[in-house]
Amino acid sequence: MSTSDLAPHNQVTVLQDGYSYEDSGNESHMRANCTSTLIRCRDGTNVIVDTMTAWDGEHLKTLLQGQGLEPKDIHVVVCTHGHSDHIGCNYLFQTARMHLVGACASNRDLYLDHFGSGDEAEELALDSNKEVLVRRTPGHTLSCVSVIVTNSQLGGTVGITGDLFERQEDIDDDSIWRNAGSEDAKRQVEERSKMAEVCDFIVPGHGPMFPVNATVRSKLKIQIK
Repeated sequence: MSTSDLAPHNQVTVLQDGYSYEDSGNESHMRANCTSTLIRCRDGTNVIVDTMTAWDGEHLKTLLQGQGLEPKDIHVVVCTHGHSDHIGCNYLFQTARMHLVGACASNRDLYLDHFGSGDEAEELALDSNKEVLVRRTPGHTLSCVSVIVTNSQLGGTVGITGDLFERQEDIDDDSIWRNAGSEDAKRQVEERSKMAEVCDFIVPGHGPMFPVNATVRSKLKIQIK
């Protein structure tokens, strides 16, 4: 593809907002499903981030059809971590060149040497322009990753973070993300602040996309202390 063929921006589309709440029939149970996001990179690469539960296959195909796509049109699958509500429909994307679940990358039975350097700052570019990057963001689980999209149609940088952020409300009420489970709460606090410093928008694991401003960045930085 020549430079003149490139789209002007990477397109970030939230296919479905996630949710999480206490089950009305049993307060010890939770209802949860992830936010699922489509990235159409300028170079033609199509990426899906988080694929919902295994019961959502037909629904996810319908959501993709609404974008003019079928599962075979997806080139890369990224699951921000390995919990079942984030990986359930990976089976739809058998023609993708790579499935990335947390920091583990594979194609069929071939495991790829990504995020194997031991460098915590290592990033993986999903597009030829290096505008769509995967970065380790441990906390919720130790293998969590986030996708950072620069040059987006939204006019800023988008962070698709999985459960690093549960939803916008957890910026003021940290019990939301802490009660959702954290394998390393200290790291999660730090990674949340780091992500906010580089992003203008956050797509959280279980809620709608929200903007990041100076007030949000300040709150998250204070929480480190």
